[in-house]
Amino acid sequence: MRSVPVTEGATAAEVTAQAELAIEALAPFPLANLYYGHHWLAGATHALVYAAYRKRFTSDELDLWHDAEAVLPSFVTVLDKDKAPKPATAVIVPCVGGLTGLYFSDASGVPSQVRVESLSADATDIERAAVREGLLGSFPEKMHVIDAGADAQFDPASPQGEFIFRAGTIETHFEPADIAALDVRDKGDLAARRRAHARDVILWRTFLGCAAAIALCVLLELALVGSSIWQKQRLALEALQKPVVEGIITSDTLANRIEELSTKRLLPFEMLAVVNTVRPPAIQFMRTVTSGLYTLEVEAQTSSSGDIDVFRSALNKLPGCEKAEVQDPRSRDGVSTFRLVVTFKADAFKSGIENPADVPALEASKPAIPAAAPAVVPVEVKTPAVPETSQP
Repeated sequence: MRSVPVTEGATAAEVTAQAELAIEALAPFPLANLYYGHHWLAGATHALVYAAYRKRFTSDELDLWHDAEAVLPSFVTVLDKDKAPKPATAVIVPCVGGLTGLYFSDASGVPSQVRVESLSADATDIERAAVREGLLGSFPEKMHVIDAGADAQFDPASPQGEFIFRAGTIETHFEPADIAALDVRDKGDLAARRRAHARDVILWRTFLGCAAAIALCVLLELALVGSSIWQKQRLALEALQKPVVEGIITSDTLANRIEELSTKRLLPFEMLAVVNTVRPPAIQFMRTVTSGLYTLEVEAQTSSSGDIDVFRSALNKLPGCEKAEVQDPRSRDGVSTFRLVVTFKADAFKSGIENPADVPALEASKPAIPAAAPAVVPVEVKTPAVPETSQP
């Protein structure tokens, strides 16, 4: 065990490399024949390195290491990174077969000296006290002395991912990242264990994700089964109520039709009168037909094709006219024929638009084409048949 200087401001990886170089320089064996580790805290200017020859350990001991979470020297378990001793502090820790003394020359939390004195198992208190005084005497100025009172033991009740050790009155806590540098086992094996652990964590989380997905699928399947049962019930209820609803719709349609026939009248002559108010003199109506209650279809002819657009525009300007369309215009031997479809608003004949005095006159500047008095135009009225009703 030695305290070796490290570069100021070095990272943990750099300190690890420097510690291995120091061990290789101090030990009489190559690193491959040693079990080693080091203790260093951020900000410290030195690190504590320790190593042991591999052949000193029996195969039975090494078999126990294989399944262990960590393999640490007993004295490093009292080195708490969160509670660094004051400068000039000596810590005495009992161990198997002796006493271990750690001396802290500064407040970095890294011991600057470590001494181990052996004791027989049946040593008396006087002998233990003498060994203790010998350890303290080997250290420089001692302002504080801490006696652990018992050897360090791992707490089996430590939370998952945390290592808790107790040595008498001293309690220390280590994270897995802290243990990695302290562990003395082969560094290649430790790296392989870490990779295997990371792989196991990924596989476990993948398994949990698959289990959650399967549970979600089962839940969705149950929801689909429940919705299918509800859908069947709804369709059965719909089929049961369909004849009643269809009867109600038929009765309502029939009642509305009867009311429409009894309260609304077809006004073909009023429609014709409104259309005739803006008809240019050159346009003659040849045939008129009603389509529904508010549509008038007129077949007309004229000797002036320009009057067709004038007529359509005048109709579209009427307040009671919803739209006027010219269809199938043809011209032959100076006579143009066309089909005019005029759709009136529902309230067109309630506003008095059929009064010629309310209709704007044609442009005065347009020359009138003399025409004979228009003959009486036959009007065809299409009246929908009233459905017969039978008494039940």
